[in-house]
Amino acid sequence: MITLLNKSSLLSTFGANDIDALKSTILNMAPSMVEYYLCNLSISDDTKYLNKKNIEETISIGDFNIHIDYDNEYYLEINSDSQYEETGSLW
Repeated sequence: MITLLNKSSLLSTFGANDIDALKSTILNMAPSMVEYYLCNLSISDDTKYLNKKNIEETISIGDFNIHIDYDNEYYLEINSDSQYEETGSLW
């Protein structure tokens, strides 16, 4: 699943001013906190198509990838969304 992120919301969530500060903040945070924040940001109906040829930079955190394209749009890709689904009852 790929979701278009609001750039200002993403940067303010991590307390960053630009992409370099975002990378630094993410590397210095606990991975579970980063994943928690990204899960909250991914709750959106704004799923988009991302042409992988237009990716300028990617930040990878576990099952999450933040892609920045040449138009300075930020996309969140979740590689394994089965981990975050609820399981049904066994009986």
